[in-house]
Amino acid sequence: MARVASGKEVLEQAKTLLVNARTIEELKQAQAVVLPLELGLSMEQTATAIGTSIGWACQLRRRLIRNGGMRDTTRPTRGGRRRQNLSREEEVTFLAPFIEKASAGGILIMSEIKQALDARLKRKTSLAATYSLLHRHGWRKLAPDKRHPKADVLTQDEWKKNFKIPSQELTRSGKQKDSCA
Repeated sequence: MARVASGKEVLEQAKTLLVNARTIEELKQAQAVVLPLELGLSMEQTATAIGTSIGWACQLRRRLIRNGGMRDTTRPTRGGRRRQNLSREEEVTFLAPFIEKASAGGILIMSEIKQALDARLKRKTSLAATYSLLHRHGWRKLAPDKRHPKADVLTQDEWKKNFKIPSQELTRSGKQKDSCA
């Protein structure tokens, strides 16, 4: 013989939630309580009606009964950073000295940041974790310029003007070298 369905104390709240459900999960929770109590369905029939497995229908039902028929607002939603090393605020304070150095014309050296992160967390981290940290705060890896920052442009231009290609050199007679000879 099947057990009698529990949850009669939250039946009215479940009916209200059935009408005012905002998400599909809230609707299924309300149905998991209302269908067995109002229509006398078994858990197998209820699970089939709401389109879930029997175990999931039981879990939805228990969750609603445990919350007294109210929405579960304390449960975190999907998304976010469940396995974060540092919170956003801690990341900002960690990166502050490096950002100051970069704003003063310095270069961010990834190995220094990784060593500081390892020391802060007191364990080894991957290089990808360091790159992800910088990416979250708007930093990106820049490609080098076409010329060195300490290059002397005037000297380079002078050299270009005075450089002669051997095929265009003049012979002693003043004629251009014959390339066919």
